[in-house]
Amino acid sequence: MELRFEQPLAPKTSQFQRMTRNEQWPAHQTAVIVCDMWDSHHCVNAVRRVAELAPRIDRYVTALRMRGVTVIHAPSSCMEAYKEHPARSRAKAIPPSDSFPDEIANWCDRIPSEESASYPIDQSAGGEDDDPDDHAKWAERLASIGRNPKAPWLKQCDPIRIDGDYDYISDDGKEIWSILQKRKISHVLLVGVHTNMCVLGRPFGLRRLSANGKSVALVRDLTDTMYDPNAWPYVSHFTGTDLIVQHVERYVCPTVTSNQILGDKELRYRDDRRTRLSMLIAEDEYLTEETLPKFAGIHLGNAFSLDILYGSGGLMGKDGDRNIIPGIERVRSADALLVSVRRRPLSPEALQVVRDFVSEGKPVIGIRTASHAFSLRDNKPIDGLAMWPEFDAQVFGGNYQGHYGVDKKHSITVLAENKQHPILSKTSLAGFRPGGSLYKTAPLAAGTRILLESQPEGEPAHPVAWTFIRSDGGRSFYTSLGHPDDFAQPEFASLLVSGISWACGLEPPSLDETKSRIELVAKGSGKQRK
Repeated sequence: MELRFEQPLAPKTSQFQRMTRNEQWPAHQTAVIVCDMWDSHHCVNAVRRVAELAPRIDRYVTALRMRGVTVIHAPSSCMEAYKEHPARSRAKAIPPSDSFPDEIANWCDRIPSEESASYPIDQSAGGEDDDPDDHAKWAERLASIGRNPKAPWLKQCDPIRIDGDYDYISDDGKEIWSILQKRKISHVLLVGVHTNMCVLGRPFGLRRLSANGKSVALVRDLTDTMYDPNAWPYVSHFTGTDLIVQHVERYVCPTVTSNQILGDKELRYRDDRRTRLSMLIAEDEYLTEETLPKFAGIHLGNAFSLDILYGSGGLMGKDGDRNIIPGIERVRSADALLVSVRRRPLSPEALQVVRDFVSEGKPVIGIRTASHAFSLRDNKPIDGLAMWPEFDAQVFGGNYQGHYGVDKKHSITVLAENKQHPILSKTSLAGFRPGGSLYKTAPLAAGTRILLESQPEGEPAHPVAWTFIRSDGGRSFYTSLGHPDDFAQPEFASLLVSGISWACGLEPPSLDETKSRIELVAKGSGKQRK
């Protein structure tokens, strides 16, 4: 089984690298807990997502049961519906454990490994993401059938079958702990809802089991969150779930996917239409390991699903092997690729992943050092490594030839004939002051459209941002901007969001919208989140 987790890039850094490891979990020592997959809910959107989850969870649980895994159904506060059910009787018949961990009967809001972490979403208002009219009509319907609109659940939803001969039903922390101990269960999988609340916090949830020595994993495609996009950090509901999964992988336990058992694709909600964007970050000059994730967190959380891959060897390759980007094979499943890499030859297999991605005609975005991402200055081959010196020309239509010194001051000019281009039409660079040196990029290849250029005093003009239609038909956007001082300015954020959006065929936000988002996220991040 492949377990996914995140670990810090280096001591005292806020950047994390996504990693995997393989483990063998013996079926007879493994349990799966189905958490709060109720037959109804006060949030109608939660009901809709449970309806998508339930058949998949049933298939998953059935497959595990057939392999000898213990199945525990835990629809909290619904035990009355099962008082005569053999699976409930089986749970009650288990002798109490000889000893119990402290607080095993109680809800858990935080474990020691989370003490230094900030919770990634604001769920203080309850997380309902319903349309107000839908919500009102749903509450009326619940009341009309005799359900409490605030807590309408009575049992587990019907599509998840309970096997009366083998399964257990319980919502009690001590009972479930006793089942695990009696059956000598050391590994536990959690499926169900909602990750940020019940799946993490219940007495039988991820926190309690992990903190008390069980090897536990969240099945990340068989869960959901209670998160409203109108709350901080103002991202799509599905990005909110991703952020909670990320928090789990960093501070609580690893995650797995259902297709590791079922053998097909992992579940993706039908309303999750986000573009899957991979970012390759491996450069030592411009701190994009800090600026790009922050930019992405503010500006890309609605339209994009993000996967950030960092170069190896300590923090951004300063120590150790600079020529590995762990997890680069994940680029194969991306819809779009953003490159911030500087002079990193890779193994032939790793570089082929990028070549294959480009050849499929998918969108590619490059900033700053992407023009010399996979080559060395002298282009001399290194044993066991591959270079791509033509990457700039073939993927961006570029012509990188070094750069001027920082003493050569320059400003940005918008080409008048292209100012109505979708990338420029909703932004303004009037107040923008570029940081760093100017790259020498002229002349560009046929098929490029120059959007911005700059001309230092006494020197020729050079393109600073442009689009390119590649020979495979794919769209590319490149800008030689990307200095930390650039990221500090909303005009650059607007340009980069627009460039990414154009490459992916999406409508970009306006500069005013970009500025408002920066202010909104900054204001919300000051809240205390539990």
